[in-house]
Amino acid sequence: MNTLFQILSAGTASNTGTWLTLENDADAHAADIQNLDGIALHFPKFSDGRAFSQAVILRRRGFEGDIRALGDVLIDQLVQMQRCGFSSAVLRADQDAAHGQHLMQHYSGFYQGDVRPTAPRFAQTAA
Repeated sequence: MNTLFQILSAGTASNTGTWLTLENDADAHAADIQNLDGIALHFPKFSDGRAFSQAVILRRRGFEGDIRALGDVLIDQLVQMQRCGFSSAVLRADQDAAHGQHLMQHYSGFYQGDVRPTAPRFAQTAA
């Protein structure tokens, strides 16, 4: 599993470079993403999963920059965020970043494909 996932505590995130905040899936399809350093996707509440779809759309369009989760972000969502293409997350204030990092280490890989790699494990070539 890719360990290049940055977990930030609330209030510690800084945006450097050119960032875009997207509100919906149509924006993810239409945004000019070529010269952006990062894209922030907002979770208005933890049960609203639209940002997961937006991250997948952006990765499929070839965006390689930072996709950051903001809003009502819980540590329970971090593994799924990474699999959908997020590269960083700013946790809700009551969440423990260290515990979130520990939870990210529970799985060494997945049978199904995700954003990277897209092929299921049985179809991936041995390195």
